[in-house]
Amino acid sequence: MVIRTAKVLLVLLIGLCALLIGLDNIIDYGTNYAFVQHVMSMDTIFPTSTLTWRAITSPLLHHLAYALIITAELLTGLICIIGARRLWRVRAADALHFNAAKDLATIGLTLGFTLWFFGFMTIGGEWFQMWQSQAWNGQQAAFRFIVCIGLVLLFLNQRDDELA
Repeated sequence: MVIRTAKVLLVLLIGLCALLIGLDNIIDYGTNYAFVQHVMSMDTIFPTSTLTWRAITSPLLHHLAYALIITAELLTGLICIIGARRLWRVRAADALHFNAAKDLATIGLTLGFTLWFFGFMTIGGEWFQMWQSQAWNGQQAAFRFIVCIGLVLLFLNQRDDELA
């Protein structure tokens, strides 16, 4: 029962964190909007880069990308919280039912992993060359989220046996 409770708690904590991040991005919109704007504009990468043709300087597209990020953060949080609630309700059930109830939590965690890995590391870090910026490089922060979410995703999806 301790392992199941730990799984529920960790999914809940990831959900609360993602929800808080999304809400903070709404409340303090301008702070991280500037981050998105600079990354997509590629205005602080190495001046000799030949990849600046990828830059997007349209404020409309910056706002759309930021809205997509916020939506993914909020959905990650909500789905993980609902998934944790669902797991909590079946924590004392047989292994078949507990394992079957992991689907929502797995979806939420996978969405979060996708956002921070594909969105920030792949699109931001590599496509927009965010790693070249001294001022607007969010790869370390994204990596922390990827590791935390990835570990919880792996832990959650270890098969649960019957309760002793």
